[in-house]
Amino acid sequence: MGITIVVWNGKGYPMDTMDIIAGPPTRGATAAATAPSLDLAIEGMTCASCAGRVERALRKIPGVESAAVNLASETARVTGAAIDSAALVAAVERAGYGAREINSTSDADEAARRDAGARRDWVHLGAAAVLTTPLVAAMFLALVGWHMALPGWLALVLATPVQFWIGARFYNAGYKAVRAGSANMDVLVALGTSAAYGMSLYLLVRSWLMGGAPALYFDSSAVVITLILFGKILESRAKRQTGAALQALTALRPERATLRGPDGTEREVAVSRIAVGDLVVVKPGERIAVDGRVRAGESLIDLSMLTGESVPVARVPGDSVTGGAINGDGLLLVETTAIGAETTLARIIRLVESAQAAKAPIQKLVDRVAAVFVPAVLGVALVTLVGWLLTAGTVEHAILCAVAVLVIACPCALGLATPTAVMVGTGVAARHGILIKDAETLEQARRVDTVAFDKTGTLTEGHPTVVALQPATGIEPGEVLRLAAALQRGSGHPLAQAVLARAGADGVDVPPATDVKALPGRGIEAMIGGRRFALGSARLRGEIGVEASALDAQTQELEDQGRTVSWLIDRGAAGQAEPPRVLGVIGFGDALKPSARGAIAALHARGVRVALLTGDNRGSAKVAADALGIDEVSAEILPEQKAVAVQCLRDAGRIVAMVGDGVNDAPALAAADLGIAMATGSDVAMHTAGITLMRGDPALVAAALDISRKTFGKIRQGLFWAFVFNTIGIPLAAFGFLSPMIAGAAMAFSSVTVVTNALLLRRWKPA
Repeated sequence: MGITIVVWNGKGYPMDTMDIIAGPPTRGATAAATAPSLDLAIEGMTCASCAGRVERALRKIPGVESAAVNLASETARVTGAAIDSAALVAAVERAGYGAREINSTSDADEAARRDAGARRDWVHLGAAAVLTTPLVAAMFLALVGWHMALPGWLALVLATPVQFWIGARFYNAGYKAVRAGSANMDVLVALGTSAAYGMSLYLLVRSWLMGGAPALYFDSSAVVITLILFGKILESRAKRQTGAALQALTALRPERATLRGPDGTEREVAVSRIAVGDLVVVKPGERIAVDGRVRAGESLIDLSMLTGESVPVARVPGDSVTGGAINGDGLLLVETTAIGAETTLARIIRLVESAQAAKAPIQKLVDRVAAVFVPAVLGVALVTLVGWLLTAGTVEHAILCAVAVLVIACPCALGLATPTAVMVGTGVAARHGILIKDAETLEQARRVDTVAFDKTGTLTEGHPTVVALQPATGIEPGEVLRLAAALQRGSGHPLAQAVLARAGADGVDVPPATDVKALPGRGIEAMIGGRRFALGSARLRGEIGVEASALDAQTQELEDQGRTVSWLIDRGAAGQAEPPRVLGVIGFGDALKPSARGAIAALHARGVRVALLTGDNRGSAKVAADALGIDEVSAEILPEQKAVAVQCLRDAGRIVAMVGDGVNDAPALAAADLGIAMATGSDVAMHTAGITLMRGDPALVAAALDISRKTFGKIRQGLFWAFVFNTIGIPLAAFGFLSPMIAGAAMAFSSVTVVTNALLLRRWKPA
């Protein structure tokens, strides 16, 4: 396989190209500043037009920058610099709906309200079924030749409670919508069933006054209300399941923990009373209550619910632990480092909540359709009524056809298609260690056709070791290590840690360094014993102006083996003009992650091209690319040049995802269409990225793209069936091929089908 390797110069542009078969490039993303937000629980929404009306009402409030209503979770997220919750609630109420602010203290109350509402719905459904069954039984008996029609007065008695007691919800919500100057599903149902009921009542009273045995349609109005109520119950139950992953994450929060006092005594306290620095005892089998660092004890930790990692991870003194994880069979003493909203679990929950509350770009089309849908349906129903009156002349048939149009045309399925799929998709992804920032990221990820990887810590283990010390003539290897360790003391760079670890293992006495200067992407320099030394890449050597060295051959051999090489250079005594000279080179080795090759193969199998962006030398980059099957490489580039490299890929018309884990990857992550950060890296990288992988496994990159594509597929399926359902159903009803009862059943079935189809995503697992 051919690889394009591009080596970059100090100005940020390709210096020369080793053309080992050309390979294409990609596209970029933006990072939005986050404004304060407030969440509201919305009551009374029944369809997409309801969600649109609530959004419009919220956006009119001064200070509101954006408002997104989620029909599936029945919530609204409002952002703005200065937003008044009371004003928001009042605006929602004026629009004809109810609203309450959601906060940590209202979670239990909210759950209790939902449970009470669910019980009330089941009671109403049971009563409706009992009252409706005799009406339906008489109709079905007539179909098989047993004409046992109920007396008209009895049909009236049975249908009236269904219409005005159980169906009161439709009248109340419809009245509020009309009063607010809009129309929604409740208006359609109330008008349709009232027309069937009113026509039947009129025919019954006329028969009492004038005699005769008219055909009554009380069964139609009662059955429609019963079926729609049943569909709503199934829909609500399915919608609650869409948030199962978030509920599971929330359930990971322990409420109590064992606190060890300064005197060694232990007592059980509420987690809310623990402060940073407190010592918490975690017993075998317990769930860890706080983020912290192990002070004493050893154990295996189950992180499966947080990272998707199925294998327990060993933890020893000095290692970090995460709240929500399950302790194995060891006793741990943990020093608290984060509590409350600052814990990893709390941040994960916030990220998942944010993703589920956000609105996908495709939803904008749905919102535009929903805004005119109900008025259009009312117009179609009116045309149907007039048309049948003019052509057939039968008032009863004309009204029934118009009723069928009103009942079948509910836009519920249209409004549920996108939010339910997003909620399930982001939830199941989080369960497997993939955190998706928002619905826009989800939609963008499905379009990615090129993935660019950082190397160190992303495709490699990120724990390099010193594998070679090559001193110049007359210099001892120990002197090279001594000076390098002095330069690197205090640095957190992986190569610096490798040098310091080797110096410690060899018992090297490390001298102090002064005037230390980090040279981003190139190395470091400092004063040691009155002389200035530098340690860094070949780029740094070139900038300093060191001529050809006797070590060039050994260096080339190391690079050909895939080693990263740093040059130790003596720049001379302070205040004296001396030519710089090379004192030695250090070779570093960093093993590739076991899953790296499989990760690249999985991306190739999905038709995705893979690039490598690294500051390492071209030899090390080529060895890694050959081993992993990477298509193209940009080597010896500075951190800021990674963003330029990403832009070069974008300029070629490709959609790019950038995968990294360090601070130096943040510009490239922001420049890509999609930034993917590994949680094993820096907070800066994770803040910049659209997707965060909770464990440092490159195989999760293909999984993240996969769940994005599958989720968007469910969105398209839901919207397709919602549009097709109405496109076919409304004409059938208008032309008299559907009775109101069948229309009601079909309408309820459409919403349940869309939600149930989205729930199939819960079966997804990374390949």
